[in-house]
Amino acid sequence: MLTSRERLNQTLNHEEPEQLVVDMGATSVSGINANALARLRDALGLEKKKIKIHEPLQLLGQVEEDVRQALHLDVVEVTGNYNIFGFCNEGRKPWTMQSGLEVDVPLEFNTTVDEKGRTYIYPQGDMSVPPSGMMPKGGFFFDNITRGNIEFDEDTDSAREDFGKDYTVLNDKQLRFLEKQCDDYYNNTGYGIAYSGNLAALGDFAIVPGPSVKHPKGIRDLPSFMMAHSICPDYIHEVFEMHTEAALANAKLIYEACGDKIQVMCVSGTDFGTQNGPFMSLDTYREFYKPCYQKINGWIHENTKWKTFFHSCGAISAFLQDFYESGIDILNPVQLSAKGMDGKELKEKWGDKFVFWGGGVDTQNTLPFKKPEDVYQEVSERIALFAKGGGYVFNTTHNIQGQVSAENLLAMFEAVRDYNNGKK
Repeated sequence: MLTSRERLNQTLNHEEPEQLVVDMGATSVSGINANALARLRDALGLEKKKIKIHEPLQLLGQVEEDVRQALHLDVVEVTGNYNIFGFCNEGRKPWTMQSGLEVDVPLEFNTTVDEKGRTYIYPQGDMSVPPSGMMPKGGFFFDNITRGNIEFDEDTDSAREDFGKDYTVLNDKQLRFLEKQCDDYYNNTGYGIAYSGNLAALGDFAIVPGPSVKHPKGIRDLPSFMMAHSICPDYIHEVFEMHTEAALANAKLIYEACGDKIQVMCVSGTDFGTQNGPFMSLDTYREFYKPCYQKINGWIHENTKWKTFFHSCGAISAFLQDFYESGIDILNPVQLSAKGMDGKELKEKWGDKFVFWGGGVDTQNTLPFKKPEDVYQEVSERIALFAKGGGYVFNTTHNIQGQVSAENLLAMFEAVRDYNNGKK
């Protein structure tokens, strides 16, 4: 019987493994909200313990070893241990989610609640500056708060000055944490290993507002940032140039720390599609994004054995040839509910070029709102579609949201188990 790591290698090389590779929690876009994770742990009969929040924007719960064993998960996450709000995940303290669930959060996870029940979180945990995230009453995750400039001012704005604190190089503490994680998993387990830090999420809507920056400057409003591609293209080029420089520097440092123990490098979480069409034209992608990703992915492919992981929600079928030319190996989350994202066509046309990671069940409708039998059927159909011939890692279509029932999650994993038990 091959290990999870060996089967992941087969999958990444478009070979069909003896068992389907399964992920839950190995990246920030393939995880599970703490509320859903708590219900799942209870349904699995696991030890009662507080869920640890390790990704505070989306309030993702840390998937621990007992869950991996119970669900036969195959891939683990390694990271530099600093989160999107710019504070370290070290240390733990109690915190109560809006659902009433008590969880463990990092020591610098500091929040306030206003008179309308909205919860605010602070950059680098510093409550002396304005908050950078807000969760509405009854919410399950934080939204970024726009700070900084709304419009471009050519007399005062310098992209390198404005975004200089956003795109930083990993420090020695982060690298040593990453190195230890990687060594522990590589030497003591058979899991596949993914770096989940989003090396170069150019223009990522979660990053542009500057959630980790105490006093962000520059164009931070998302519509204005997108308009700036046309109004002040040099500014966007300069932002992406700086981001690319940091990404290349970090790639080199990560390789020095971990080498090819890492199998999957999460390069980008930027969304290029909406539910009904692209966020931008192909010409815009080709001018601003493609050259940067070709440079980053080119270095990775020339110097490592890593496979490059790209997340983009939405209707992105028109981008796939350019994504391929950009050096993308793995496509996530494979959102079949978006316009033009036909699973059969994707598999036939692109299945030998991209590893599909996700798309195992619709997380907008089926998983949260339908019955367990509906979940089982859809998962079974998706696996039959994507797994044949290899090049498929099972995961949901983006993170599992907080309201999903344990019954539906158990039905999902039952379908995966039944598929694997039918393999010879």
